[in-house]
Amino acid sequence: MPWSDPAVASRPLAGVRILDLTRVVSGPFCTMLLGDFGADVVKVEEPDRGDESRTYGPPFQGGESAYFLSVNRNKRGIALDLKWSEGRETALALAAQADVVVENFRPGALDRLGLGWEALRAANPSVVLCSISGFGGEGPDAGRPGYDLIVQGEAGVMGITGQPDGPPTKVGTSIADLVTGLYASQAVLAALRLRDTTGEGQRVEVAMLDALASLLTFNAGIYFATGRDPVRRGNAHATIVPYETFEAADGWVNIGVANDKFWSLFCEAAGCLEMRDDPRFAKATARVENRAALMELLVPIVRERRRDDWVASLSAVGVPCGAIRSVGEVCTAPQLVTRGMVLEAEHPTAGATRSIASPARFGAMPPPTPRPAPTLGQHQAEVLQDWLGKPA
Repeated sequence: MPWSDPAVASRPLAGVRILDLTRVVSGPFCTMLLGDFGADVVKVEEPDRGDESRTYGPPFQGGESAYFLSVNRNKRGIALDLKWSEGRETALALAAQADVVVENFRPGALDRLGLGWEALRAANPSVVLCSISGFGGEGPDAGRPGYDLIVQGEAGVMGITGQPDGPPTKVGTSIADLVTGLYASQAVLAALRLRDTTGEGQRVEVAMLDALASLLTFNAGIYFATGRDPVRRGNAHATIVPYETFEAADGWVNIGVANDKFWSLFCEAAGCLEMRDDPRFAKATARVENRAALMELLVPIVRERRRDDWVASLSAVGVPCGAIRSVGEVCTAPQLVTRGMVLEAEHPTAGATRSIASPARFGAMPPPTPRPAPTLGQHQAEVLQDWLGKPA
């Protein structure tokens, strides 16, 4: 077992070997999730510089990029130069022992290295290859590099994000990378299930553009139904009012009055009963039609009280609401801490490192102590001995 924590042996993917040829975010996030579930993930990096996200900073923690640390826990690290025959031969030998290979090179690059699907399948007929790319292997954009910002624009997400009178705006996290990693981990699990049924390996592909475009859901539905593009609405909802962000006396709060019952309860809690029966606002459709007049009245009312006062008073009567929290508030929130969602691991150079756990829970199974992201080539001898039987 590559893990010191015996709890790993009971994890859902215990015994599954994953060769990780990915870098930056989308691929590493996918393989980290699989590692969280107990898979033995071996991350391969270039010997000279490693994964380029090691340089993304500041901040750095003990010489390690906080960016890199955040998406590479629960992996063992080795360094191989795939430009040289010796490195490629070792990678192919590891792939022959793997259940899954995950890569996010540009389409065709793995074939040029002699590590493409045909080579992998010849070495290991039952292997699953998951290929992640920016735009996929076909079509006029095949081969374009996949960077999160670029894909957010190309997939239409920026076109519907931001204030109506402002510029297109990206999501505050690397949503294209991360949702691609989520889809890729799901695809790997489905391919393993199929492999276990048929005995044959599978090649699966996830393109960042496809992954992010799939999140358009009802926005795409609006276009398909009407031929018209949805517009940017800031934090407002197209068909529900009030269902958006308000400024309180000391911060910001989301209030979601999703139906007439909640409207009545909101008016009672807010002390504005005269608005409850106002014919302009009494019904949901009327509130949408009179959005501007309603917001003109509500904005100063919400600004009179503190953020947490609104959350407490509205929650007490069942009206959906929530604080707009900073990242720091979330990372120390009692709700997350109580649920064990903040992990801590001891890194050999960075010291104590913390990260947000994977959200999936498996009954009463306790999560194992996380393994910190590896230093460059940290587990070279250990992996070659475990997987290939080479003496340490």
